[in-house]
Amino acid sequence: MNCIFCNIEQSRIIDQDAFFFVIRDGYPVTEGHSLFIPYRHALTWFDLTSEEHAALNALLTKQKKLLQEADNTITGFNIGMNCGEDAGQSVMHCHIHLIPRRKGDMEDPKGGVRGVIPHKQKY
Repeated sequence: MNCIFCNIEQSRIIDQDAFFFVIRDGYPVTEGHSLFIPYRHALTWFDLTSEEHAALNALLTKQKKLLQEADNTITGFNIGMNCGEDAGQSVMHCHIHLIPRRKGDMEDPKGGVRGVIPHKQKY
């Protein structure tokens, strides 16, 4: 299969469990930006099983804690998924973004993930 996530270099993996592996994003939004990728080739979050969802939540929580312990400037997080081409998905293998945020990393973060459509972010 010609999927970059199905053929990931093992040296990039920073954590894993039975269902997912974690890598740092190759084009990070902020320092520590991580991707959670299922070993199984599933297209989107909606194609994961309930067992995979539970494992994902545990791994997200673990990595959040590790990131905050390593960097006390982290004051928040965005968790994001692009499900489908029209939602911005560019790699057609499910992956979940965990993006650490820091006070002042942008002038006005209000609206957070609503910024995927810039004129809808501020309300």
